[in-house]
Amino acid sequence: MSSLQDEYIRWLEGPRAKFVAKTPERRQKFETTSGCEFPPLAIPAGLGPQAETEYRDRLGFPGEYPFTRGVYPSMYRGRFWTMRQYAGFASPEESNRRYRFLLQQGVTGLSVAFDLPTQIGYDSDHAMAQGEVGKVGVPICSTADMAVLLDGIPLDQVSTSMTINSSAACLLALYLIQADKQGVSWQKLRGTVQNDLLKEFVARGTYIYPPRASLRLTTDIIEFCSNEVPNFNAISISGYHIREAGSTAAQEIAFTLANGLEYVKQAVARKLDVNHFGRNLSFFFNGHNNLLEEVAKFRAARRLWARLMKERFGASDKAALQLRFHTQTAGSTLTAQQPENNIVRTAVQAIAAVLGGTQSLHTNSFDEALALPTEKSVEIALRTQQILAYESGIADTPDPLGGSWLVEKLTDELEQKAQALIARVDELGGAVGAIEARFMQGEIARAALAYQRAVEKGDAVVVGVNKFQSETQAQPELQKIDQLAVERQMRRLAEFKSGRDAAAVGAALAGLKEAAKGDSNLMPHILAALRSQATLGEVCDTMRAVFGEHRDG
Repeated sequence: MSSLQDEYIRWLEGPRAKFVAKTPERRQKFETTSGCEFPPLAIPAGLGPQAETEYRDRLGFPGEYPFTRGVYPSMYRGRFWTMRQYAGFASPEESNRRYRFLLQQGVTGLSVAFDLPTQIGYDSDHAMAQGEVGKVGVPICSTADMAVLLDGIPLDQVSTSMTINSSAACLLALYLIQADKQGVSWQKLRGTVQNDLLKEFVARGTYIYPPRASLRLTTDIIEFCSNEVPNFNAISISGYHIREAGSTAAQEIAFTLANGLEYVKQAVARKLDVNHFGRNLSFFFNGHNNLLEEVAKFRAARRLWARLMKERFGASDKAALQLRFHTQTAGSTLTAQQPENNIVRTAVQAIAAVLGGTQSLHTNSFDEALALPTEKSVEIALRTQQILAYESGIADTPDPLGGSWLVEKLTDELEQKAQALIARVDELGGAVGAIEARFMQGEIARAALAYQRAVEKGDAVVVGVNKFQSETQAQPELQKIDQLAVERQMRRLAEFKSGRDAAAVGAALAGLKEAAKGDSNLMPHILAALRSQATLGEVCDTMRAVFGEHRDG
């Protein structure tokens, strides 16, 4: 067997050289102010044969199985992670202005937040939407709304992430319709639709339909994107909300990957090629406070997913084995007390994400424990990413903490703990069975309670909350929702509904209803309904009539 040094030279002159030829590095030389060079990859020297074999099996090289050290050979030496800022509020007009502002500030990808009615399939004029329109995101009901939201934003040049689940099929369809209006081929669209329904039942609660009907819709989107929108990630399998609900890092890995395995199983059951659709699976993780554990978490998740895809489904395509992920810093760690402290928390969490090899990153704004962020706080959050990218040096070599005795120990332990939890999910019949048995929910609730008790006792310190409090609290200027913008949204919806062909809408919705009763892919029918000028709420209500609504407990 060749030595580790020989393998390093093979990687350097082969996979890495090919990658760099396609994605040139940012500089010819990466070094510190003292002239110490950052190598293309740091590897151990002087290992014995057994240790070298273990290194190859468990760590390997960036861009190669098991991807512990990163999914791409040069990582950020070629280009930085996609810098996103999650935004959406009040109305499509207000949100469009915020997107334009972010793009001017250097954001390299849009991340769309939708309001609660949109998330659970209601139009802005529905009784259930009262008081919630535009509050936590942008309201989108129709092709008219989507046209305003994306006005002046070239969809062939911007990567767009849409955080939407139960009504994901509608938002993806509206995005595709807008691409058609811009004359942009679906082949050129890049981005992600979250579309992770299972985690809604585990941790978040913005579901509409029961689990198995929801799983059908998720799989429909995966199948449709695999065939029609090949560069768009059909799902972002989300551990973020699992962690926000109070899980541990190990539970975040385990339950996220268990849900991912269920989605892959469903797609394979439809005779889809895992080496094809597997390339369009992406993940979404939380960047939490314990920096070293978080770095290890990302590395362990990457290695475990590659092995599960290979061993369970026979995946062999490199892109289908890679766990590519977006990170958002932890909203649950933000405090209303001494809110400026959140700038530091966010920076620590962002550092962990970059050291762990994230593909894109959203940094929370310091005022988000109090309100939606202002332009000023968003700018600070974005500048945090830019300082890390351009000034810190942590992006100048892949996997900088690889080989740290502690980080490797944590990586191994988190992988083992996650594996044990996945085995318990398997015993319950997979993710759906575990959700129906309330196993995941129970494990997360116990972890959340244990942490809360630790905070209350003072065993877990939260600076400014249970230690180092200030007697005076500064109140930052907060973002306010313009009620006139909400009223404008309601007027546009009324005009949209009054100006359409009611018979065409009715026929398209009837076609969708019949399709929902069968087992065909619903995406073409949803597209047809929205093209006929049906609204998001009408499409979701049509499927409600067939699938029913989920009620927890």
